[in-house]
Amino acid sequence: MDYEKLCKNILELDSKIRFTGVVNTKGVLINNFEQVGVKQYLSPDELKMSIHYSMWEWEKSQNLSHELGFEKSSVLEYDKVTLISIPIDDSNLFVASIEPNEDFFKMIMKIKSLIQTATKE
Repeated sequence: MDYEKLCKNILELDSKIRFTGVVNTKGVLINNFEQVGVKQYLSPDELKMSIHYSMWEWEKSQNLSHELGFEKSSVLEYDKVTLISIPIDDSNLFVASIEPNEDFFKMIMKIKSLIQTATKE
């Protein structure tokens, strides 16, 4: 899968998407894009910390998958941004931040659609 293309295409879906990225199981940000002209709230080190927390949450949810099924998405709402994570496969996690107070459910559905399309290519 072309993760660079995926991140770029998702960023272009909506101007309310601030950041897109793909993280591997080692917590390394493989590809990422940011909306031009949007204030970034996190320093590079804080971004790494945020990604670490997203990965940790994903790993925790996998511990319950035998009972609940696999995680389909996760949302964290903050005052300044909403963070979304969506598993792409067993070893990669898509992460995004969107403007606060946006309809994150609709955004997740749009993102999942593009991920499914990219998976089939």
